[in-house]
Amino acid sequence: MSVWNPDNIRDVAESVGIASLSGEVLTALSSDVEFRLSQVLEEAFRFMRHSKRTTLSTQDITHALRMLDVEPLYGYESTRPLRFGEASIGPGQPLFYVEDEEVDFEKLINAPLPKVPREISFTAHWLAVEGVQPSIPQNPTSADSRNQELLPKGPGANSTLASISGNDAVTVKPLVKHILSKELQLYFEKICSALLDETNDEYSVAALASLRSDPGLHQLVPYFVQFIAEKVTHNLKSLFVLKQMMQLTSAMLDNEGLYVDPYVAAIVPPVLTCLVSPRLGSSSNRLEHYPLRSLAASLLGLIATKFAKSSHTLKPRLARTCLKHFLDPNKSFAVHYGAILGLQAVGGSEAVRVLIVPNLKEYGKLLQEAIEGSTPAKADAEMAIGAVLGVLEKLEDVRSTRLTNGYAVNDQENKKLLENVGELVSSRILAMGRPHLVQAVLEE
Repeated sequence: MSVWNPDNIRDVAESVGIASLSGEVLTALSSDVEFRLSQVLEEAFRFMRHSKRTTLSTQDITHALRMLDVEPLYGYESTRPLRFGEASIGPGQPLFYVEDEEVDFEKLINAPLPKVPREISFTAHWLAVEGVQPSIPQNPTSADSRNQELLPKGPGANSTLASISGNDAVTVKPLVKHILSKELQLYFEKICSALLDETNDEYSVAALASLRSDPGLHQLVPYFVQFIAEKVTHNLKSLFVLKQMMQLTSAMLDNEGLYVDPYVAAIVPPVLTCLVSPRLGSSSNRLEHYPLRSLAASLLGLIATKFAKSSHTLKPRLARTCLKHFLDPNKSFAVHYGAILGLQAVGGSEAVRVLIVPNLKEYGKLLQEAIEGSTPAKADAEMAIGAVLGVLEKLEDVRSTRLTNGYAVNDQENKKLLENVGELVSSRILAMGRPHLVQAVLEE
């Protein structure tokens, strides 16, 4: 016997056009409806218990219907439990309905009107231009920015990137006030003016000595890094300024009291610029920039050695950059010179053996064409071959303890050397009269 009234089943059937149903069908449908309702309620109670509630809501019924793959009932969503009233339409036939809240029209009429909402409007403004945040009322102020940021970000904040993108005149609003004492500000100005003074070498030497030994300059590190990047970018034709910036970088790296690790990514680009830039200095003297490239190579090696533990990818990235410039035949020999020295400085003798020696045969042909011709690049080619011989000597230094005195190069080794490094490089190595160097180059 089902607790569900079969008359309800008959009423629903008549509402959809089914006029006659037998008593057995009504009984079977009543039992099925009872089972389905109990199944829905069981799932709904489960949602209620998992929600840590004791009152069943319409949302629980909706979740239960969806759980049973049944389309939910719409129009009953409510954040509070529904109150049901009971009305009788006949003996033993109660009707349940949702009670509506009674509204007092007098209170509703006398209630104050709500504030008129503002009309929806849209305005456009520049959040950032080329990565630089303009100083306008719509943008965040310095009080809203993070306290740990010491310098403004974006190409306009960095004069190096600003000059490249053509935004030198963009006004930058600093994100955080970085307060420096008057003493540090005066010190920074004096150091910068001393380094850029070509007439007083003693003044410059004293400034660099102070930078190497003074431990209380940690607040000035980002300013010196930005100063170096700016001067290197804007003074590629001034070898004096470029050399002074490399000396400044060296002094910062030598100072044990300065924590430079966070600024390595900003220090490396100016050093690489002085190492592999195609044009450095004036065009009057083609060879005057090579000492600067050698200095930059030594600095690159110092950076790779000192910060290799804090940045495991630093050495591979630097070596990859130098190798890319070395293997590019369209680059000038001055660039090749810097790339060769940079590879040796970053990777040591192992980089020379693995990255430079296997490419010397093809590179020697490129050098041979320049040396045999009467082009202005002949002097640069001679400097490049000198750099190659210089880094190959590092292999001899490594192997010297395992070689014996009185060793002479035989014809077989001469032939093998010619096959490995080409005619030009092999002839220069043999002309040096150093059998140990030949043995070190041929060693696998």
